[in-house]
Formats: sequence, structure tokens, C-alpha cells
Amino acid sequence: MKNYIYALIALFALNSCGDNQKDTLTVTGNIKGLKKGTVYLQHIPDSILVSVDSVTIKGDGKFTMQTELNSPEIFYLYLDKKDNNDINDRITLFAEPGTVTVQTDWNTFDTTAKITGSESHEKLEEYRKTMSNINKKNVEIMMAAARPENELAQISIDSLQNISNRNTQRGYAYSINFALNNKTSFIAPYIAVKEIPDANKKYLDSIYGSLSEEVANSKYGKELAQLLNK
Repeated sequence: MKNYIYALIALFALNSCGDNQKDTLTVTGNIKGLKKGTVYLQHIPDSILVSVDSVTIKGDGKFTMQTELNSPEIFYLYLDKKDNNDINDRITLFAEPGTVTVQTDWNTFDTTAKITGSESHEKLEEYRKTMSNINKKNVEIMMAAARPENELAQISIDSLQNISNRNTQRGYAYSINFALNNKTSFIAPYIAVKEIPDANKKYLDSIYGSLSEEVANSKYGKELAQLLNK
């Protein structure tokens, strides 16, 4: 009987450890070439950017940081290189409970980062790749419209405005369809509340209605519900 009780206690302890691990985010990686600096793990729990962990690096770019995580959400890695330059020093990652690995270089910290271990981040990169092309097209249109008036007739400006409007609509359509096609991913409510919060309510409602129970109860799922209630 005692052995049976001990076995139950051991099983309960193992299950408890497993649950704790699911709620822990570990961010590990290497910043090649970095000899000195501090890496901060940050997120926005409400409306203010907060640092939850940090590592001071001296001579070796490897780092490991941890924090508790209730559900997948956007985190940031901020690198303070002590160079009085804040440009290109922050990486965005869609973190999930478990281990996320970041490999990058000190001088191209945000542009060459390779992030693995998070399915939500893979979806974020897929989404942003297409949106980057759409946004690039809008920049090209704006640059063309900004030419001196003697180089561009009014009819051409109007045409460019129409093209820009259609391109913007294309971006909204892509965002809505991406969210609907990834209803079991935490990326779906994130896109709705962070990328297209001003979209027609019927589309936001369709996104929310398609979410799985787990995703609907996540950080961004709850934020989408609050947005719809407004």
C-alpha cells in the first residue's frame, strides 16, 4: 500500500513539473561577434514595454533567459551594445511556452536573426513576408506621386491614388484571409487586433468565430473579444 501511495506521489510530482514547463518560456541563442553588451527580454503586458529578464555578455555572445508565459504572445529581444545607437537593436519574436532559439550577428542584430522553436513565429514570418511586398508597392506609389508637378500630370496622380487604394485593400484582404486560414494558430487573433483593428466588424467577427477554443482564450483572442465588444 505504501509503495502504491509513493507511486501516486511521484506521478503527481512529474505531472506538476510538466505543467510548469509548459508555462515557461526559455529564450536561448548566440549573438556572433558580440564581445560586450546586455540583452533584454521584453514584452508589453498591458500598454508599457517591460523587461522580464536580462543577460550581461562579456566575451561570449551566448545567452539564456526565462520568464513565465500564460499564452503565446509577442516578445522582444533588445540589445544594448553601449554604442549610443538604438537603431537595429530590437528583434520581434512570437514566443510560445518552451524553448525558442535565436541566432544572429551583433552588427545586423535584427536583420539576420534566425528564430526557431515557435510555430507562431513561423506563421508571423510567413505573414510579414507577403505584407512586406504589399507595403513596398505602396512606398513605390508614394514616391512616384511625390515627383515635381511638372513631371506628373493630374490624371497620373489620380491613377496612382487608385492603384494605392487597391493595393491597401489587397493588404486588408490578405490579412483577413490569412487569419481565417490559420484559425488554430495564435497568429489569427494577433493579426486582427494588431494589424487590421479598423477592418469591417463583420470580418473581425468572422475571424473570432472561427478560432479554436484554445486560441480564443489566449492573450490576443481575449483582446479581439474586447475589440468586438467595443
